[in-house]
Amino acid sequence: MNRPDDTTVGALRGSGHVQKTIRTEIRDNLLTALREGRAPWPGLHGFEKTVIPQLERALIAGHDIVLLGERGQGKTRILRTLAGLLDEWSPVIAGSELGEHPFEPITTESRRRAEDLGDELPVTWRSRDERYVEKLATPDTSVADLIGDVDPMKVAEGRSLGDPETIHFGLIPRSHRGIVAINELPDLAERIQVAMLNVMEERDVQIRGYVLRLPLDVLVVASANPEDYTNRGRIITPLKDRFGAEIRTHYPTELADEVAVIRQEAELTAEVPDHLVEILARFTRNLRESPAVDQRSGVSARFAIAGAETIAAAAIHRATRQGEDEAVARPVDLETAVDVLGGKIEFESGEEGREDEILDHLLRTATAETVRAHFRGLDFTLLVDALESGALVTTGEQVTARDFLAGLPVLGESELYDEIAGRLEATSDGQRAGAIELALEGLYLSRRVSKESGGGETIYG
Repeated sequence: MNRPDDTTVGALRGSGHVQKTIRTEIRDNLLTALREGRAPWPGLHGFEKTVIPQLERALIAGHDIVLLGERGQGKTRILRTLAGLLDEWSPVIAGSELGEHPFEPITTESRRRAEDLGDELPVTWRSRDERYVEKLATPDTSVADLIGDVDPMKVAEGRSLGDPETIHFGLIPRSHRGIVAINELPDLAERIQVAMLNVMEERDVQIRGYVLRLPLDVLVVASANPEDYTNRGRIITPLKDRFGAEIRTHYPTELADEVAVIRQEAELTAEVPDHLVEILARFTRNLRESPAVDQRSGVSARFAIAGAETIAAAAIHRATRQGEDEAVARPVDLETAVDVLGGKIEFESGEEGREDEILDHLLRTATAETVRAHFRGLDFTLLVDALESGALVTTGEQVTARDFLAGLPVLGESELYDEIAGRLEATSDGQRAGAIELALEGLYLSRRVSKESGGGETIYG
C-alpha cells in the first residue's frame, strides 16, 4: 500500500477514513491474516502450538502482554513482529508531539490548533515501524525517561509549573497510538514500575504532583527472565496485575526448529553444510539437558548461532591461507567453535575445572547422534580394513579439502566414498571432504578406528 495523499483533516474525512484504537487495529489485522491463511509471525520457529496461540488470544482480547522466558528464547523477536499487525500507514496531526489522530487531538496545543484551523489542520502519515518503540530497561532508567518531566526551558520562557505545556513527555506518552516494548522489565527500579501503573490502567499521566488527563492509546508489551534466575529485581505485584496476559516462552522442542533458527539468524561468511548445523543444534540441546550446566541461566539459541558463524570463519580462514577456491566448513572446524564459545555457558558450582571435558563430551555425543542419523546402514568395513592395514588419513584446520581427499586410502572399485557423499548430498570437493571426515569421526567415536590430534592436525588410523 502506497502512502495516502490526504494532507488535511477535511480531505481525510472525505476519504472515508475510519479511526480505530490500537487494540482494535491489531485485532482486525490479526483476524484478517488468520482468515486469509497468511502467517502473521514470520521467523518464529517452534512456537506454533504453544506460544503463538496464547499470543493471538491475548491480542484479540486487547491485553497488555509480558513474555517470561530464559535468555535466547526469541522474546524480543516476538515483540518486534507485533509491528507487522499495525496498519501500514496511519494519519497523525502534523507536528504533533504525541502523534495524535487528526480526529482526536488530546494535548492542549493540538486541540487549540484543531479549533483554529478546522478542516485545514495539516495531516501527515506514519509508517507502522515508526509506531513501534523499544526500550531496554536498565537500573538507571528514570521516570522522566518513561513518563516525562517538567521542561525547565519552557518554565524559563515564562510558563507556570502548572501549565501542561511545560511537560516534556517520556517514551510511553510518545508511543500514543502505538506499541511500546520494554525488554527486561524486572531491571526497572520498583519506583519506576509504580510510575507505569496509572499509564497502563487509568491511561493518564502523573508528573510532579499534578495529573494530566490524557486518554493515551498505547499497547504495553514487555519481556522478562524468570525471577528465580535474574535476582536483579522483580515485577511488582500491582504492575504484574495490570498485564492481561503472561506468556511463557521456551526453547525449540524439535531439532528441525533448532536448525531453522540457526539458519535464519546466523550471518555466515562461508558455506556451512546442513550436517554441521545439525551437530551444533544437537550440541545445544545436549547442553540444555546436561545436569552439569546451570539450567536456570539457560543455553541461548545465540550459542549455536555464534557456533555456526565461528566454524564458517574457520573455513574462510583456511581457504584464504591455503588458496582454496571455495570455503566450506568441515567437522574439524567444530573444535574451534568449542574453544571460543565455552565462556557463554554457565556450569553448576561443583563442575569447576571440568568445563572443557564436559563440552568435548557433549560435542562428541552430538556428532555421534548425527552420524547415526545419516549413515545408518552404511557398511564401512572396507575403510576400516584399510586403516587397520596401516593406512593413515590426515586432516586439520589448515588441511585443504583437496589434500584430504587425495590422502584417502584407495578402496579398489568400491563406491563407499560416493555413498558417503550421497547421504549428505555432497558434490563439491569441500562438501565431499566434510562428509567423509564426518564418517571417519563417527568410526572413531564408535571405537572402530583410532585418532591422534596435535599440532593442528588430526590423524585417523
